[in-house]
Amino acid sequence: MTKKKTRIFTIEILCKRCGVHLYTYKKEGPGHLVKCSVDGIIRDSTHGDLQCPSCHTPFARLASYHNRPAHKIIQGKVEIRGHVKH
Repeated sequence: MTKKKTRIFTIEILCKRCGVHLYTYKKEGPGHLVKCSVDGIIRDSTHGDLQCPSCHTPFARLASYHNRPAHKIIQGKVEIRGHVKH
């Protein structure tokens, strides 16, 4: 069985309310950002508390997918920039 090739993008995740940088993340495949796997986060500006460091708005919840820790994104709380193909 062959493994499908997935496209990997580097994206910037920003707070929708105040525009502060939250994460730099390696996203796999096309589609909307629903969850961020913790091991895919390149740079974390939130100190791990899942709140914006500027306006203190919660933007994600702690979750687990396939026995790996992840951050489930609250839709409408973040803005995404980037989609640079690797």
